[in-house]
Formats: sequence, structure tokens, C-alpha cells
Amino acid sequence: MTDALKSYMSRNVPRYTSYPTAPHFSNAVGPQDYARWLSALDPNAPVSLYLHVPFCRELCWYCGCNMKLAKRDAPVAAYAQTLIREIDLLSRHLPGRMEISHLHWGGGTPTALVPDDLERAMDAVRGTFRVTSDAELAIESDPRTLTPPMIERIGKLGFTRASFGVQEFDPKVQKAINRVQPPEMVRASVDGLRAAGVTGINFDLIYGLPHQTVETLLDTIRLCVQMRPDRIALFGYAHVPWMARKQRLIDEAALPGVDARLMQSQAAAAALIQAGYVAIGLDHFALPSDSMAKSARDGTLRRNFQGYTTDQAETMLGVGATSIGRSPSGYVQNLSETGAWARAVEGGELPIGKGLALTQDDKLRGHVIERLMCCGEVDLNAAAQHGRAAPKWYSELEPELRALEGDGLITRRGGHLSLTDKGTPLVRVVASVFDAYLLATTARHAVAV
Repeated sequence: MTDALKSYMSRNVPRYTSYPTAPHFSNAVGPQDYARWLSALDPNAPVSLYLHVPFCRELCWYCGCNMKLAKRDAPVAAYAQTLIREIDLLSRHLPGRMEISHLHWGGGTPTALVPDDLERAMDAVRGTFRVTSDAELAIESDPRTLTPPMIERIGKLGFTRASFGVQEFDPKVQKAINRVQPPEMVRASVDGLRAAGVTGINFDLIYGLPHQTVETLLDTIRLCVQMRPDRIALFGYAHVPWMARKQRLIDEAALPGVDARLMQSQAAAAALIQAGYVAIGLDHFALPSDSMAKSARDGTLRRNFQGYTTDQAETMLGVGATSIGRSPSGYVQNLSETGAWARAVEGGELPIGKGLALTQDDKLRGHVIERLMCCGEVDLNAAAQHGRAAPKWYSELEPELRALEGDGLITRRGGHLSLTDKGTPLVRVVASVFDAYLLATTARHAVAV
């Protein structure tokens, strides 16, 4: 490995699930701004809905999400009731009864709710929105705490996709990240959901974990492939203990270095492709028959806060503490502290904590970054559609692009930029060249690979 390549791999850059990224949101955007943005939506355009449950029944040390450990049902039940009230509050600011084309329950662990509370919330969704007949309804779950009654209810409510954080099956690695779940436990959950009618199954895997090796990761992939999930996300562990305090429980001395992370990433990707999965974007793999693989083939793949998605809606409504919403006007994020979020909702105010109004320049750069992240190429001359002359804008970045080209990460022909095989794993580094906010931020990000 060349020193230049190792330098790129060690760079701390965003994952670009949005642009501008969340660290640039501020309290300059508040409830009144969001109310105005909502009322301006096209009532005939479908939207997507994200519902956030910040509770988990078990603590995972590697997790960087905003979550609360819930050993009792009462706080989770109270949260569910407020979530339903927020759905009603949100509906009062919309221009009509809008269609939902995608719905995603995330967390935390949404199945920390009891089945009745999940059903009440879904009833509220269906009473407020028109859920299209082909809508994808997805829910994240933890096989350690997923119960047969919840599996049955998920099927009854019409969910079409379920996601599991498998991460790694090696017992030593599982113990080091405090997520002990043998393969048999995961298989039971998968089999139960499929029997209940949930046709899409997603697995998340992580490389770069403490005590993890190429061999343990390949063994995990072998066991996963036997269960034949439709999609597999392969993430690099982001060790950010300054942000996620629970990560301080992880032994940093046991974490693999840059070279080992790259070997794990490459070996895992090769194994998944050999098993019949299609590589998609930076870190996703899907069976050829899956809708995400089809979306990647026809160039309609998108990226949002859930990662790669087939969701084509321009508006995503976020519900629940910490949830992020997106509209053509900008981004908003709900208050993260559950008490403050609940008080705002109970007081009849949209519980917005911060956000960012999009400029034309933001939209241009966001378009370029998303195309790079999703397709590995972009036509920079298409920037004119966002209201800025492409040649002048393109020339401003010429020194950085020339360096990437010289190091073999990209090729250019006119205004068309493509990632090379060497550059594909470093797409976040290439995308960061187009990030006008990155140098001005004090936010710290995870390494590129």
C-alpha cells in the first residue's frame, strides 16, 4: 500500500447520509420555519416517514446512536403515546392527507415497544396518511429481545422489511462489544418473520471491531449467507468515544489498524459477491432480485439518513426524539432529550431543536455528493440545473481534483468524473472535496475506511 493511499484511508470524513451533514445544523432553524416548510409541500407528492424509538433493552458498546437503556415498560409506553400525539401535531401543518411511499422505524430498537403500542402507532399513521399499496414498511429489531408476539404483530401490521444488527458472530468479538447473540438466535428471528409474511430481511455487519480478524468476519459471512438475507450492509466501525460515551468501554488496544481494516473490508466484500450479492455504493450488498439492486442498475438509487435507499420521495418526515426530517427547503432535527421533546409535543409545538435551510449551492453540492456516493460517477456539467454555471464552479476545485486524479482515485473526461477501482472504497474522501462546510467545522468524523 502506498503512503498516499494510506493517508487517504486515515482521513476523517463524513458518511454523507446528507449534505450538509448534521453537525452543521443549528438553532437558527426552529418550529416556525418547519411549519412554513411543511405547509409549502406539494400535497400530491408522496413523502416518506421515519419514526424513531430511542430505547433499547440491552446496551451495545459499539453503538453511536442516541439511545436510552429501558429495563421497564412504563417509559417506553409513555414515549409511544407522545409519538402518536406528534403524528397528529405534524398532520395539522401539512397541506392535506399525504401519501406515504416509504416508512421506516429506527432507533434504538423499535421493537422495545410492546406489540399493542406498535399497533396503536401504526393505526395513527394510517389514520393520518394514505399508505400506498406498494409502500415499503421497514422496522429495525434486536434478535436478543424480539419476542414471538411481536413477530406475529409485525406480520399482521403489514411490514415488508425487517433489519437486524448482526455485526459479528465470533463469541470473543461479541463479548468485547457487549452484543452476545449466537447464530441460532438470529436464525429463529429471521425464520419467524418470514413465516409471518415479512418478505425482506436486512443484516448489518461491521468490520474493524475489537479482536476481529479476516477469518472471524468471513466465518460470520458464511453463516449469514446460509440465512440468505436480501440485503447486507457492511459498515466500518466508527470509534468516536468523544461523541458516543459507551464506546469508552471498548478496549482501544484491541481495535485493528488501518491495514487490517482494509483487509477485512476487501475480504468481506469479495466473499459477499462470490455468494451472489451485488455490490451497491460504498457499503451495501443485495441479491440481484432485490429492489435495491434494481435501483442501482437503473440509476435511481438514493441516500438518506438510513443509508442507501430506493426511496424517491423528496420529503422525509421525522417523528420522535432526535429524528431528522428533510424537505425541499431544508433539514430539521427534533429535540434529542426525550423529556424536552415530550414537553414540546404536549405543548402543541413542533419539537424542532435545530436545522438548516438549504441554499442553491447546498443543493448543487448535495447532488454531486449523492451521485458519487450512489453511482461512483457524476456529470458536473449538470450542475447548471441547480442555478450555477458548472465550468466556473468546477474550476475552483481543480487543484484537489487533479491530486485525486494523479493518485489514481478518479478519472475525468470533460465534466464527467468517475471513481476508479482504487477510488471506490475512498468515495467519502472524493465526496469531501465538494463539501464547502468541512474545513470550517470542528466536528470529528470516523476514518474513511
